[in-house]
Amino acid sequence: MDATFTAEQEEIRRTLRELLLKRCGPEEVRTAVRSEGGYDSALWETLAQQLGLPGLALPEAYGGVGCSVTELALATEELGRSLTPSPLLATAVLSVPLLLALGSEDQRATLLPRISSGELTAALAVPGASLTTALGLTGDNRGDWAGGGRAGGVQARQTDGGWRLYGQADQVLDGHSAGLLLVAAHTGGFARSRTLLFLVRGPLERDGSGSGGATRVRLTSLDETRSQARIQLRDVEAELLGDDESADVAGVLAGVGDSAAAVLAAEAVGAADRVLERTVEYVKQREQFGRAIGSFQAVKHRLADLYVQVQAARSAAYYAAWATGAGEERVGGLALAQALEALRITSSEAVQLHGGIGFTWEHEAHLYFKRAAGDELLFGPVHRLREHAADAARLFGGGEVAV
Repeated sequence: MDATFTAEQEEIRRTLRELLLKRCGPEEVRTAVRSEGGYDSALWETLAQQLGLPGLALPEAYGGVGCSVTELALATEELGRSLTPSPLLATAVLSVPLLLALGSEDQRATLLPRISSGELTAALAVPGASLTTALGLTGDNRGDWAGGGRAGGVQARQTDGGWRLYGQADQVLDGHSAGLLLVAAHTGGFARSRTLLFLVRGPLERDGSGSGGATRVRLTSLDETRSQARIQLRDVEAELLGDDESADVAGVLAGVGDSAAAVLAAEAVGAADRVLERTVEYVKQREQFGRAIGSFQAVKHRLADLYVQVQAARSAAYYAAWATGAGEERVGGLALAQALEALRITSSEAVQLHGGIGFTWEHEAHLYFKRAAGDELLFGPVHRLREHAADAARLFGGGEVAV
């Protein structure tokens, strides 16, 4: 592994940081999350059309830049620093790899150029609150999380006119605004039980009844900067993703989960680095007993420990991004666990070291703390991420450790 970033990679980082410093401060973030879409549409247009962010890891044949997971991780690290609300995670990190891996050539040619340009956003909808299970981050995703032939989950039924879906999906990231849904659904009953992915195209009504019985409602989430929705499907027309009903959907989802975990780890590192940076600035200014609190040895030690933890998490995230791009498996979850832990500890220490002002709604420290807590609820918790990685490597199974 070459740990040195190329000039192009450094340019991605520099350009994004300069743009977000100008257009995505704490007040801009608060304004964006309260908009109908949950993000600044003008900023998203700039990120998509001028910087090519949605197509960063897309092949050039589909209008993308042709970069790897590493470049996408560097971009999300900068977005994490400012907690930029955007559909990038739902679209480029979760949905695009599924379209590339499972979609037919016609589906890819139709949808991916529109996604690359920023015209179309997408979201992955899995039944109930099973996102982390579906992505194989905290357990084996070959179980019955999609419904298993019983009531609940999302069921797919084949008819003469195609496929129809019935069920409900929660925790759908940016699902209230996405123009395309990738829905994981159970089909085949007990005899040929399997999970397949389906495309639901066209607009769905928000907070009401949509065409074909589909509705979506934006949820009130702990982390406002990470919009979530509930999708209800009642006999909704859908299109099978790809041409092969025997495709290994669970394996593809687990692979996407591993690369998504690496990208999320980089994003969490960016957030932890920024909140630590802001805390260091503050302790140099806040005075007690006639001197800055940053001059006290106890405070220095606390900040030094945080710095070491953030840098260790950054190293793990960078390695995971490189390793998943190189085809190595089961590395993203461990990096995500380390990054989420670093963000949680750093943001909580930031609240403490900011004193009374750090506990107010007006201060930005609580935004980072809520991002840490929200991400653990969505993609963790940390101990389950590590437990699954240990089980996959057979560390405690009494057998030979898998390499």
